[in-house]
Amino acid sequence: MFEPSQKRAYVRDMFARIAPRYDLLNRLMTFGLDARWRARAARLAVGENPAPFVLDLATGTGDLARAIQNRAPNARVVGLDLVYEMLQYAQGKNNADKAKPLPLLAGDALDLPFPDHTFDALTSAFMLRNVVSLERAFAEMRRVTKPGGRVVALEITQPRLLLWSALYRFYFYRLVPLLGGALSDSAAYRYLPASAARFVNADELARLMRDAGLQNVKYELLNVGTVALHVGEKIERPAGFSAELSAR
Repeated sequence: MFEPSQKRAYVRDMFARIAPRYDLLNRLMTFGLDARWRARAARLAVGENPAPFVLDLATGTGDLARAIQNRAPNARVVGLDLVYEMLQYAQGKNNADKAKPLPLLAGDALDLPFPDHTFDALTSAFMLRNVVSLERAFAEMRRVTKPGGRVVALEITQPRLLLWSALYRFYFYRLVPLLGGALSDSAAYRYLPASAARFVNADELARLMRDAGLQNVKYELLNVGTVALHVGEKIERPAGFSAELSAR
């Protein structure tokens, strides 16, 4: 559908246009279930770590980042997004909750401005089908994750049950564009189902994570198989990472 450079520009401009109604449309389209999915992703990202350092990619208005912060109040959570307009709305939530302001950065998930082995966890929600290269995205996630850290990805996937698949297609391809067009931007909400249709399935996404060097990759299907939550770990230690240091 797009050349890589065209897709990046299109996605950035599209999300800039829908930023004012992004949260509202998310709640309406998912019947409020997206908050539960993000809470589940937050639990997996935090694990048993009481104070993880987490980077939330394509943070948008910051909902997943805040779910992580709520799950682990002592966590350090940074939100990064390509779209400045989205970050403005995330900053508005910071202003409303001054007790827990989240650092927000403009940046590209394919070229992260962080050193190797920085974060305990990397998260993303509904980002992956919008990137130019999944291979590059996972390589960057793995690079900046600490040994022992996790990569957690929440994404739309195609349902496997035939009856539910038919209902899903009707809703996603007919009703979602109508709702999006009525309340926000019709082109953007035609892109949404089209991007999901072209996206890899859950098994293929797990394979790409393994190909990027992540291990113990698993996923679970949510919402009758229309949403997939993937988790992978970075196991190996970097060069020079001694057993003595790892025990500290």
